[in-house]
Amino acid sequence: MERRTFLRGAVLAGSVAAFGGSLWRGAAHAAPAQPGPSPYGSLLPADANGVRLPRGFTSRVIARSGRRVSGTSHTWHNAPDGGACYATDGGGWIYVSNSEVTPGGGAGAVRFDSAGNVTDAYRVLSNTRQNCAGGKTPWNTWLSCEEVDRGYVYETDPWGVNPAVRRDAMGRFKHEAAAADPVRKVIYLTEDVSDGCLYRFRPHTWGVLSSGTLEVLTGGSGTSGSIGWAPVPDPSASSTATRHQVAAAKHFNGGEGCHYADGSCWFTTKGDGRVWRLDAAHDTVELAYDDSLVSGSAPLTGVDNVTGSASGDLFVAEDGGTMEICVITPDGVVAPFLQVTGQSSSEITGPAFSPDGSRLYFSSQRGTSGSSSGGITYEVTGPFRS
Repeated sequence: MERRTFLRGAVLAGSVAAFGGSLWRGAAHAAPAQPGPSPYGSLLPADANGVRLPRGFTSRVIARSGRRVSGTSHTWHNAPDGGACYATDGGGWIYVSNSEVTPGGGAGAVRFDSAGNVTDAYRVLSNTRQNCAGGKTPWNTWLSCEEVDRGYVYETDPWGVNPAVRRDAMGRFKHEAAAADPVRKVIYLTEDVSDGCLYRFRPHTWGVLSSGTLEVLTGGSGTSGSIGWAPVPDPSASSTATRHQVAAAKHFNGGEGCHYADGSCWFTTKGDGRVWRLDAAHDTVELAYDDSLVSGSAPLTGVDNVTGSASGDLFVAEDGGTMEICVITPDGVVAPFLQVTGQSSSEITGPAFSPDGSRLYFSSQRGTSGSSSGGITYEVTGPFRS
């Protein structure tokens, strides 16, 4: 039995899927993260792939837009964006990646064996629009989100066996990322507009996304404090945008990445260079990072996709900035982890760890060409903290 089948059964039976990494264990930080020495050390000169890495780490190119993935007959999609990894039988895994183009969009996948060799590549979603980020579910599906006005969420099968299903109940808005909270049995959703909101979808049955209640976060205009949730009257946004339907809704400047771990939902807002922490257990929100509040030059700007590691580190990708993935440690230190050189007209997307935490996948959406047809997807291997 493949792990996806087992996990769906476990979730529907009421157990909680295991999520790696406890981020900021215990109490919240009193102040946003500040620049400091990276736990991985300084970046070395760029390697043959143009990637600057700490000592002990190596990179390889997995796929390039418009070209066949090595060892397969599948042509990799343009503008690779959000992604996630899934464990398979025999110790292998799958990396799923969105395609942020219109028309076409959708998502593709690369499959690896236990040694990290590419064994297959294929399409898992087609004929959608501007699929930007998304999120992994505890039952091992991929939520691919359309970043267009009144866009949809599509639930897809990383194995490429079952057809993708549009999940209308999750609302129609300019979707960005999604993160599943198996404790409260909700899925958090970000919205990429300058006055966007943070939502959560509460399925009627956990593990089944065909019906449920879409709620919006409510609260004051500050950067910390208590928050609430209110139902969105019309998730279809037939006459009024979802973000404008609840007067008490709290607005965020350009919602981007979203990641859940250990009772917290971490999300980024690119318009103001912030990383936020939502304490889901206590319904509070606070700043984990703000590029305008650092001492000296900000190491992390253009905050975008975000993921976490088993050590409790957050890895935040830059859209613009200096084309870096930065690490934010549980001790409140922010520092560059890697940098892609010679690609200033691109952005870094889709960071995701392999199931064992030893490999980090990500893409440069437009590569050296600055065009959506120039995307490059990478793998970084090395001694990540555990």
